[in-house]
Amino acid sequence: MRMLLAFGALLLAACSTQPKADNSSYGASVGIVNHTGNFIYSASANGGGGGHMEAWGAGAANVCCVMVPKKWYQGMQVLVRWDMPQGSKHIYKEKLVDVEKYDESGSVYIHIFPNDEVRVVVSNYDGWSSKHPIQAPKQPASQRP
Repeated sequence: MRMLLAFGALLLAACSTQPKADNSSYGASVGIVNHTGNFIYSASANGGGGGHMEAWGAGAANVCCVMVPKKWYQGMQVLVRWDMPQGSKHIYKEKLVDVEKYDESGSVYIHIFPNDEVRVVVSNYDGWSSKHPIQAPKQPASQRP
């Protein structure tokens, strides 16, 4: 009987042991999606990224690299920096942004909206894809040439 109780206690202890957390990460390419009527000279997430993006433009993630946890976690944030020039004057901005929940690894996309709103997503779909988590930007008819 004691043997059975000891085995039962051991079995319960094994079941209650927490699985080891997956703290692994990978290098992801960075893409910029511009939801404004202004040119973006460069943008980065935690120092990774760069490139240019025209007004109302959505690109592929083709600039290397930023380290990303394989598993999303609550409170995950990145520091986004971008340069949106006015004429020949560079206007640098930065903002700490929550990374939206993702279920699988992918590329990092920085979405820049009017009034310095910024969203960051991890996706396997380019910024213009209908499968991308945020709809691609559309130039308002009032701003078309």
